[in-house]
Amino acid sequence: MGFSKDQLLSQLQELEIDYSKYEHPPVLTVEEQAKYVSSSEGALSKNLFFKDKKHRYYIISAMVDTKVDIKVLSQRLGLGKGGIRMAPEEALAELLQVSLGCVTPFAVVNESARDVSLLLDQKFKNQTRFIFHPLSNDVSISLSTSGLDKFLQSIGRDPVYVDLEANANPVVGKDQPPDLAVYVPSNSVVVPELPNKTPSAQAPPKNVSAEKTKPVASPKPSKSTGNVKSVVQNSGLSVFKNPDKFVEEILDKTSALLLSEVKGENVEALAETLRKRLTSEFTHLAVMYKNIAYSEGFYAGTQCQPKRQ
Repeated sequence: MGFSKDQLLSQLQELEIDYSKYEHPPVLTVEEQAKYVSSSEGALSKNLFFKDKKHRYYIISAMVDTKVDIKVLSQRLGLGKGGIRMAPEEALAELLQVSLGCVTPFAVVNESARDVSLLLDQKFKNQTRFIFHPLSNDVSISLSTSGLDKFLQSIGRDPVYVDLEANANPVVGKDQPPDLAVYVPSNSVVVPELPNKTPSAQAPPKNVSAEKTKPVASPKPSKSTGNVKSVVQNSGLSVFKNPDKFVEEILDKTSALLLSEVKGENVEALAETLRKRLTSEFTHLAVMYKNIAYSEGFYAGTQCQPKRQ
């Protein structure tokens, strides 16, 4: 489970970060949020969640009036004109562990978001206070730049403020490398698709220009797919197809070993506690390994097709 808004606010209090809290009905857009939070209480922000072709993720947090051009931003990251796009909804739940409309810089507090890059609008530094949702879109809080910086530093993040305006558009060429390339995450993250749902990208807010994407045809299934599937289903390794069963298998063996090696009245309670605490973490790792293995296998298969005579 990721951080809740109450846990986040408690952490801000522990850090002695000054903030003001405003409760309101759930909102999905900045326009809706503005109905309940006055601009005199702080500058409103728009928060965008992107991914690139190598499954690396980015949170871009900008002032409402900042014009963020996806093509320009992609070039400045060194990814080409079409290198980034809006991240799918399942990535919100899997990586940021927030729902639609709740993306803010605070989402990097979760360990699952450790490889997500965060870029902040340098315009924030000109504001006395600005407003974000604290992981939930039924509450808004206003705080200062120094307060946000203190929070990010407390979780091991160095705040990064950059010029996000589309007209900034620094020249990228042989003698001028992409100025934001240093902030591209080093690790890829493969996120499993939501069950029975086609991945859907977040709709870009106003002042964000998104390029049109051409539909990609699905690869034709191989004739041998059915045979391979039946072999796997009939084998004794079917437990490894399901991350939950795979984790259960690990925990069963760990518990049995613990009970056989350690003597005492509280050993069984300890084994159960370990099982509860490790289940979610092991399941997350198993899902990641499963999807990475699938992606690597699919890529290898597409690159090693025999030439037709």
